[in-house]
Amino acid sequence: MDISHIQETIAMVAEEHFDIRTITMGISLLDCIDADPDQAAQNIYDKITTKGKNLVAVAEQIEREYGVPITNKRVTVTPIALVAGKTAAKDMIKYAKAMDAAAKKIGIDYIGGYSALVQKGFSNGDLALINSLPQVLTETDIVCASINVGSSKAGINLDAIKLMGEKVYEMGQINEVANSKLVIFANAVEDNPFMAGGFHGVSEGDVVINVGVSGPGVVKRALEEVRGQPIDVVAETVKRTTFKITRIGQMVGSLAADRLDAEFGIVDLSLAPTPARGDSVAEVLEEIGLEQVGAHGTTAALMLLNDAVKKGGVMASQRVGGLSGAFIPVSEDAGMIDAVVAGTLSLAKLEAMTSVCSVGLDMVAIPGDTPATTISAMIADEAAIGVQNNKTTAVRLLPAKGKGIGDTIEYGGLFGSAPVMEVIDKSSADFINRGGHIPAPIHSFKN
Repeated sequence: MDISHIQETIAMVAEEHFDIRTITMGISLLDCIDADPDQAAQNIYDKITTKGKNLVAVAEQIEREYGVPITNKRVTVTPIALVAGKTAAKDMIKYAKAMDAAAKKIGIDYIGGYSALVQKGFSNGDLALINSLPQVLTETDIVCASINVGSSKAGINLDAIKLMGEKVYEMGQINEVANSKLVIFANAVEDNPFMAGGFHGVSEGDVVINVGVSGPGVVKRALEEVRGQPIDVVAETVKRTTFKITRIGQMVGSLAADRLDAEFGIVDLSLAPTPARGDSVAEVLEEIGLEQVGAHGTTAALMLLNDAVKKGGVMASQRVGGLSGAFIPVSEDAGMIDAVVAGTLSLAKLEAMTSVCSVGLDMVAIPGDTPATTISAMIADEAAIGVQNNKTTAVRLLPAKGKGIGDTIEYGGLFGSAPVMEVIDKSSADFINRGGHIPAPIHSFKN
């Protein structure tokens, strides 16, 4: 092996914040279904603790052997609304507490899959799960939830969006961090290893290992070497850098799958920031040539970045999947926080950026008195962008009780801090209260 390749990898880890952001074990719970909710909860606990008992030890062993940090070890499970389809609302907390207890037993960081897929309609289990969200996300510690409210094939469930706006508002009044564990999707994917939106899809195998790589710092450092050069050189540099990052992800994922006697799933190519300086997607965009993220040209730069990441990564891995692109969470990205505080980055610009990035309005703090119908309307806008454009979009909003525009909320750790952003104060209630279903768009007349 060329010694320079080894030196590059060492520099990526030691100086540029490169890490394997997560090894995520997906576990099917379809064989845990039982009409008795107590027995089903016991089945869930037993399967997670059996299949996942060596996950943390194997990940730590790979870290020691290869010197590549693996920041998070996580589990996703089959959407619980499917597993608990026969239960009543009062029983739902049993499923969540079984997940929480099992996750703590095996020592992981988060468990995802307290989820429902309601893009076309509700089953009784779906409604029970959604109505239980405030209790579940405030009474458990590491359970994450997601609700899919729209798809390009099915359209948008406006009744679900109305309900989710009410739940987000309600949780914001109870606990300021509960909403950080809830993602509302359109076109959700089944192999997403990132939280809070990860779940194990019904088409997946029994036990699967998915890997999410990070690396904004590595990309920024590479772009520093091509300052002033044409934009196609920028795209090529991102592609080449992402190829290197992804090869490490492929190696780590394959090793983990072999040692855990599981199927290797995908590498998620997403550039995932942290609140640390030098590990910011916003700083990458600024390195491309923006004075500050949010300036005119931000959406174009983000499109280039997202596309180049995918093109570079797809050659480096047997299977890519998940969300794959660039994440733009506000609270988890130092450069995004700076831009919001400076007034350069608005909610309107963030929404425009979500038309070309991996996810959507992510970890955005809003005033605590924002009406539920306004929250629903923000979810509807993001779902519309995803459904119309055949891409995944999502919303993770953080109503901050007692806080107003300009105040800052500290969430700690990877969640960072979020300046409360201005929300348009005109009502969308009549639109949201119509309810019903927005039909799927026609795609043969695309322009």
